[in-house]
Amino acid sequence: MNNFNEESLLFEETIPGGWNFSHILKRGTSIRITDLDGGANVSALFYNRENFHERYNMADTLKAQYTSYLTKGHALYSDMGRILVSIIEDTYGWHDTITACSTPETNLKKYGDKKYQEYRNAYHRDAHTSLLTEISKYGMRLNDMHSMVNFFTRINIDNEGFLSYDQKNTAGSYIDLQAEMDTLVVLNSCPHPLNPMPEYDPKTIKISIWKSECPPEENPVYRSREENKRGFINTINYHK
Repeated sequence: MNNFNEESLLFEETIPGGWNFSHILKRGTSIRITDLDGGANVSALFYNRENFHERYNMADTLKAQYTSYLTKGHALYSDMGRILVSIIEDTYGWHDTITACSTPETNLKKYGDKKYQEYRNAYHRDAHTSLLTEISKYGMRLNDMHSMVNFFTRINIDNEGFLSYDQKNTAGSYIDLQAEMDTLVVLNSCPHPLNPMPEYDPKTIKISIWKSECPPEENPVYRSREENKRGFINTINYHK
């Protein structure tokens, strides 16, 4: 049950292209990430709010659900076998889990040198540095970074293992994530390093947070497979 409406809305903010956002998403609330203009990439990190050492685990998330990408009906697992967030709605349909984000090196190679000292807020931000800056606000460091999800980005892999960028966004695409435990969500809207566009043009996104309380029996993630039911049980037991 996705009950997103004006009455349930708790918070909403527009995030400029290339900027950060973080929020402690309380259990039973949801976050909607919307690509306002089309062509956005949103690199994301997830941590257990009560223990930042417990965090999103890419390998467990993918193998438990027999997938290489994320969409509605999938869960994001922690390294403790619990579900941090579940995807209760998605209008895009394919979100990358296997690549990383932009770095100072990838930005320099692709876009050239455009530093803050000269260009101020129009300088070329990179997602890795920006995410590291954001998690440092919570006392974390470089070794607390983990494999990430790149929302609104599709990456194809051919038979020889080569990666190709295949983004087909439409303005207004969104994904809804419900917190199954109190979760620190960290986001950045810098371009994906495989984006073929030659100009640095990060896209604006909108963040909406609302009281969702989608119970397990109505949650498409819980119903999708037995592995996810066990993940929900592990998470429920954690809160007892």
